Amino acid sequence: MLESLTPSRRTLLAASLAGLGASTCARAAGPSGNAARFALKFAPHEGSFASRGDRIEQIAYAADQGFTAWEDNEAAGRSVAEQEAMGKALRQRGMTMGVLVASMPKWDQYRPLLGSGDAVEQEAMLADIRRSVDVAKRLDAKWMTVVTGFMDPKVPVDIQTARVIEVMRRAGDIAAKHGLVLVMEPLNTITNHPNIFMRTIPQGYAIATGVANPAVKVLADLYHAQIQAGNLIPTLETCWSEIAYIQFGDNPGRLEPGTGEINHHNIVRWLKRRRYDGVIGMEHGNSLNGRAGEERLVVAYREVDAA
Repeated sequence: MLESLTPSRRTLLAASLAGLGASTCARAAGPSGNAARFALKFAPHEGSFASRGDRIEQIAYAADQGFTAWEDNEAAGRSVAEQEAMGKALRQRGMTMGVLVASMPKWDQYRPLLGSGDAVEQEAMLADIRRSVDVAKRLDAKWMTVVTGFMDPKVPVDIQTARVIEVMRRAGDIAAKHGLVLVMEPLNTITNHPNIFMRTIPQGYAIATGVANPAVKVLADLYHAQIQAGNLIPTLETCWSEIAYIQFGDNPGRLEPGTGEINHHNIVRWLKRRRYDGVIGMEHGNSLNGRAGEERLVVAYREVDAA
């Protein structure tokens, strides 16, 4: 699913980054011997530092590199013991828990069709959200991702929109009771998710505005947004009141900043001017395999964090 660099480019990039990585890490070193904390709350995930051990060891390694947040889309599907262990590890390292997916779509079936009026599918999504509340509490999480399903070709889009607004009002009532925020994620239809219902940040803005509940906001995944529509900073500016969470991933390839066409330096400058204090999920893979890729990942985020 993720594109990788060609061997020749990978070799050249690794060589050129060797000196840069050493100098950047030296500047970032804190008095304890661990790296200084990032200014922004960038959130790696399991696999970002796969060579360092299991999930808990990866969390510890991320903290030692200066990361102050963590993300886990799959958290709701893990055992209670795993959830509790992860929550304990994050608390011990003073890290903020980012999103977990509250209700996972059936990707291979192109379901649910929340805008179709199918009460069974709507109730199943709401039941998922109720079950995910306890997961969020174990992890001290505030945000839970919701994908608003797929398009129903038999129902006018405006009717589907009205029905999605209504079901998200009900979902928001569940979240609000527990101090949680559901972040609806627009996904691209061009590369990854054909026939998905919510495709753009402005569409999410319209639905969140219609729901009119602070417990229902938008997740701005810039990888998806760049593919589907581009115009990232003006879009963030226009829709900012309904955006509660950000995710990075360069395009093409869905890899770390600096590997594609998105100007993450300008995005970070804009976020800093906005005094954004939320989490920025690192929703992407590494462009290099193994430890070289992990080291490159840290360098890439040091570079954009300094913007």
